[in-house]
Amino acid sequence: MEKAKFRTITLLSDIVILAISFLIAASFKPTGLSYYVPSHSFFFIILALIWLVVSLVNGKMHRGKIINFTTVFNRVISSNLIALALTALIMYTFRDYDYSRSVVLGTAALATFFELILGSVFIAYRKAKIQDPEELKQYRKLSEYELVRDTCNSNNKSNPKEVKALINPGIIEAIEAESGQEMAEAIISMTGTKIAGRTAVLSTTTRFNISNLPQKNYRYLINLHKCNDIKDLDHFIEAVNWKLEPGGYFFCCVETKDQRKKRILKKLPFGINYIYYFFDFIVKRVLPKLKFTHKIYVLLTRGHNMVISRAEALGRLSRGGFSIRQESFINNLLCIEGKKVCDPLPKNGTYYGPLIALPRIGQGGNLIKVYKMRTMHPYSEYIQDYVYGLYELQDGGKFKNDFRITSWGAVCRKIWLDEVPTFINLFKGNMKLVGVRPLSKQYFELYNEEFRKRRINYKPGLIPPFYADMPKDLEAIQASEIRYLDAYDKNPFITDFRYFWKSWWNILVHHARSK
Repeated sequence: MEKAKFRTITLLSDIVILAISFLIAASFKPTGLSYYVPSHSFFFIILALIWLVVSLVNGKMHRGKIINFTTVFNRVISSNLIALALTALIMYTFRDYDYSRSVVLGTAALATFFELILGSVFIAYRKAKIQDPEELKQYRKLSEYELVRDTCNSNNKSNPKEVKALINPGIIEAIEAESGQEMAEAIISMTGTKIAGRTAVLSTTTRFNISNLPQKNYRYLINLHKCNDIKDLDHFIEAVNWKLEPGGYFFCCVETKDQRKKRILKKLPFGINYIYYFFDFIVKRVLPKLKFTHKIYVLLTRGHNMVISRAEALGRLSRGGFSIRQESFINNLLCIEGKKVCDPLPKNGTYYGPLIALPRIGQGGNLIKVYKMRTMHPYSEYIQDYVYGLYELQDGGKFKNDFRITSWGAVCRKIWLDEVPTFINLFKGNMKLVGVRPLSKQYFELYNEEFRKRRINYKPGLIPPFYADMPKDLEAIQASEIRYLDAYDKNPFITDFRYFWKSWWNILVHHARSK
């Protein structure tokens, strides 16, 4: 049933795309649509029939075969080339050379381009992962680990000589031999006497070396090799977790993307440095993010020296079962100390695509997926609590100075591009244009119980009454929504019409933003 529905939708989409492409291609000719539509209508009918038949046979419209960006690209390109070749063969066989080559090729090229765009959007939608920081908390089984108390303090303010006197000299020598005396001093000031117990010092990029450590449970593990060179960082961190006792510590270092940019721009002459950084950005940031170019990235770099943001580094460590105890920038590296608080958490998928799905309360109290464009670095969802402890909240609940937001994400939020995918919910019918805000389960529970029962009788909206009234706190938000629902019950169309234009007036003139 689902496959038949998918074929029907893609069939209709293909016809619409092909027709639009034909009209666009014909409109660029000097004589325009008035001449080319009637004169090329037979060509269009033949191309459309062949196009659809080949698409069905080649699997372009088969739900089970369209599973990722690579299959979209392969199926679309191969199907359209075959269809174009068969059309050209028929035209040649009947010696029909009256058709414009630019219209023929233009129609096929434009249709291919639009199909690739539509296919990519579909895959992004299918692969959008549920991103809910609150849901991750249920996996943190802290009870047994909370019983383990810190018996050693960091002693950051203690005399360095006194700290060193309590630590095995072999540990200090191992750190100094790998990182130098200055770096060693900084590391010891972070770790303090916590490394006086069962401690292992390594400089490795493979989890094999972690798994083969002689002891089973260590108090502290230090890896001095930067995380950027570790190919499978998640499994590496998991291996560290299994080697530590509950409440044990892990020290690691990483060159963040911002530190990398500063290093590149500083070491090369002006002008050349920006050219070098541009190509470095393409190879190290763009290629690994795209499914069909990832293998090229691995071939060029062997997975070494990958670019990692601060948010991703902290997020990976937190997902691995560690709470972030402290972080410090030392010698162009971000050094992080994490404490083992639980077993590694389940990964939120292996793919961080352009869309995310947020679980929200919909009509009838049912959970719906609200789609948005991803604006944060990968693994950011795992450090929600850590960021909450670092920064104050703005009015309405967003973090100030949230380093998890990417540069591109900040631009998307400013121009509302991150909200565009919510139109998927509008097309699916689980949201309407104007209505109460779709809330997370946690935020929904903060509402008055009586109002919660009333609220779930209505479909949530893309534009909430928040923008019309701009309330400052939870009580004012509830009052704003009650006024909207009271008016909506009396006259739905007029109410939504009035709230729509009032909201846009506040957004455009008063620069209202959802906090």
